[in-house]
Amino acid sequence: MFTFVAVTLFSTAFMMAIGTIAWMFLHYHDKMVAALLFQPIPQDAPVYHVRIRRPRVVPSARRATLPLPSGILAA
Repeated sequence: MFTFVAVTLFSTAFMMAIGTIAWMFLHYHDKMVAALLFQPIPQDAPVYHVRIRRPRVVPSARRATLPLPSGILAA
């Protein structure tokens, strides 16, 4: 009797495992194919050359601020 129960449990567990594998293969077949066909990202990192150009300010002939007369500060 023990042998019959053990065989039944083992067979049931084995069939459930086979069923689970078959179910997963049927439902995730597209994802597995996509993962196998995926081309990895290249290991060489792209090098970016950034150049910042700042035009120089040309000083004008006249001054932007006029100096205050010294008499105003004395008052």
